[in-house]
Amino acid sequence: MAEIINMPRLSDTMEEGTVAKWLKKVGDKIEEGDILAE
Repeated sequence: MAEIINMPRLSDTMEEGTVAKWLKKVGDKIEEGDILAE
């Protein structure tokens, strides 16, 4: 099931960002607090 994951803002004016590397793969189990991407 897909979930919306919000990227943390690094500044008040930030509107978009780029994921450099995914740390989890499709199908991996995740828990709250897991780091998903860099």
